[in-house]
Amino acid sequence: MNASQIVAEIFYSLIGIIFALVGVKALRDPKAEKKVTTAIFWFLLAFTFILGNHLPKWITGLCIIAIAVITAINGVKQSANDVPDPKKVRASADKLGYKVFIPALCLALVAVVAATLGGSVPALNWLTANNAIGVSGLVALIVAIALFKAPPKYAVIDGTRLMDNVGPVGILPQLLSALGALFTAAGVGTVIANGVSAIIPENSRLIACAVYCIAMALFTIIMGNGFAAFSVITVGIGVPFLIMQGANPVVVGALGLTAGYCGTLCTPMAANFNIMPAALLEVKNKYAIIKSQIPVACIMLVIHIALMYFFAFR
Repeated sequence: MNASQIVAEIFYSLIGIIFALVGVKALRDPKAEKKVTTAIFWFLLAFTFILGNHLPKWITGLCIIAIAVITAINGVKQSANDVPDPKKVRASADKLGYKVFIPALCLALVAVVAATLGGSVPALNWLTANNAIGVSGLVALIVAIALFKAPPKYAVIDGTRLMDNVGPVGILPQLLSALGALFTAAGVGTVIANGVSAIIPENSRLIACAVYCIAMALFTIIMGNGFAAFSVITVGIGVPFLIMQGANPVVVGALGLTAGYCGTLCTPMAANFNIMPAALLEVKNKYAIIKSQIPVACIMLVIHIALMYFFAFR
């Protein structure tokens, strides 16, 4: 195991510990609904994150099946949270003002710098993209503690509360990414290409651009992940009907992926973008964010089709 893998294991273990603490939190709540199944869900998830790389794949697979079953039977419930008094929260927000955004800004800047250095400085080759995100998270946490003079224990308290609020949808991006890889390996792109060939007339560039962009958006709505949709739809439509017909692959790839993001704006499957913010903001209608984004997504999709038609074949 090299340095990059060791650092990654440390970050995965830290995430796993947070999951385990959410399970403990459920067990310690005397009024929690379905505390046993809730705790099992979080303990299994923690188990796969901490030891998954050292276990036979079939054991990890069984854990994932168990997690899916518990979620399907609605066996995961949120336990009681020690929520701060709203008046104190309001007073703190007024006092801190825009300083609250400094840790978030550090998170983004440090991630970019760390990933760049990891790719260019030999001594920092352990700083892969994933590890850079972990390092940026630690830096942002240290900045937040120093800036707001908060006791370090609140990193754990609020971390578990946040994860508990989000619930099972927090792991949806990982599952959907795996599903996209599975679809690609299973040859779903080829099946799509065979079906689309009956729709797109020969040498019709505009229709090919429209079908590709719309298919990217629709498959992203189904998958909830633009990256997962990209591999399948680009293999099935982008390559045979655009790139093989003379389209610039750079333009097709860039606009194809962002066309998929138009679908991201419209789907509850993209939980980290649409459902998670609604849960964190405690919005009454969990689909309110999606409803406000759909008109923008439709307009942007039309613009993507036009851009691809005018620039991909230049």
